[in-house]
Amino acid sequence: MSDGGLRGYLIRNARWLGAGGLLSFLSCFGQTFFISVFAGEIRGEFGLSHGGWGGIYFIATALSAIVMIWSGVMTDWFRVRVLGPAVLLGLSLACLGMAWNSSVVLLPIVIFGLRLFGQGMSTHIALVAMARWFQATRGRALAIATLGFAIGEAVLPYVFVKAMTHFDWRDLWTFCAVVCVVGIPILMWLLRRERTPQSLAKGDSSTGMNHHHWTRDEAISHPLFWFIVPSILGPSAFMTATFFHQVHLAEVKGWEHLTFVSMFPVYTGLSILTAIATGLALDRWGTARILPLFQLPIVLGFLIFAFGTGIGTLLLGFVLMALTAGAYSTLPSAFWAEFYGTAHIGSIKALATAVMVLGSAIGPGLTGVLIDAGIGIETQFLWFSAYFLVACLLVWIGINRAQSPPRERRRYT
Repeated sequence: MSDGGLRGYLIRNARWLGAGGLLSFLSCFGQTFFISVFAGEIRGEFGLSHGGWGGIYFIATALSAIVMIWSGVMTDWFRVRVLGPAVLLGLSLACLGMAWNSSVVLLPIVIFGLRLFGQGMSTHIALVAMARWFQATRGRALAIATLGFAIGEAVLPYVFVKAMTHFDWRDLWTFCAVVCVVGIPILMWLLRRERTPQSLAKGDSSTGMNHHHWTRDEAISHPLFWFIVPSILGPSAFMTATFFHQVHLAEVKGWEHLTFVSMFPVYTGLSILTAIATGLALDRWGTARILPLFQLPIVLGFLIFAFGTGIGTLLLGFVLMALTAGAYSTLPSAFWAEFYGTAHIGSIKALATAVMVLGSAIGPGLTGVLIDAGIGIETQFLWFSAYFLVACLLVWIGINRAQSPPRERRRYT
């Protein structure tokens, strides 16, 4: 990069990249990898089986996915400095709900709040902002902003597993609520001079296929959207399921839970490097060349999780999963902007985020039911691998058909 290279780029855009990174970091409190750290305590507190806990998680997350279809559209209407603090306040209240709730009846409501405001809206706002504010360096901006999530993923599970040996798990959720509240004035300070949303300045927005500003209705009527959906749903569903059932998986494999979460920094470090490399690659070559391939490593990763027993195989499985996870953090958001434009990206990506959130509901819920039915997690990993192979094929078919000559594409548009 010119004009001072990466250092100059970071300095010039520190406020906006920092805001994206802060939102993606705080989203961790509503992410499955974090909530599942407390899975044993939650199941014990409320007397839930794996299937019961997975069922509650499924219902609450599925409802948050439905709400995301409409709430995510607000990123086309409001600036981040207005919408972001409101979302962080909601996330803080959800954390307090987890800390204070003692009723299993209210547990789905608490999980709903964590998933909607954490995994859903906080992540959505951060990624939509990066895709909208940056064009030529969109991939780099997305990769840098998602470092907040990556850092949280690397650090928080290990820290909180250790902390639970000294503090009550409910007190730790109160601490999370305080962190979210502290994040509100920091976010507002970072965005004192927020870039103008391109939905408010359409002349500055970039177009998608056929040099057109695609609306959400137009996007979902185009077959390409549905060819991509399995690749958006899959990582969210099955990586989430792996983290969600981490306590159970560690028991099945004979690993200490602390040993399992100690792999997170390796996983996250590699996913960070992959995200950055993917961002640079898509800025140079676009998403079309990369998107059909990025899930191939996780195919091998789940095969290793299925058959491996040693700590070395656990590490290798995490390495392969990290290659897909890093690319997944940047590629989809860049894809929506590149193929459908940025004028209505908030509403389009809201639907895609809803698919992602729905996947994170399906994964834990389905795997929990199957575990209770006697179908082991290792057998399920084999099914996950097959799913990702099919998803890669569908992406390749969809993109190639979308980029075919007009005569061949006539029935497709």
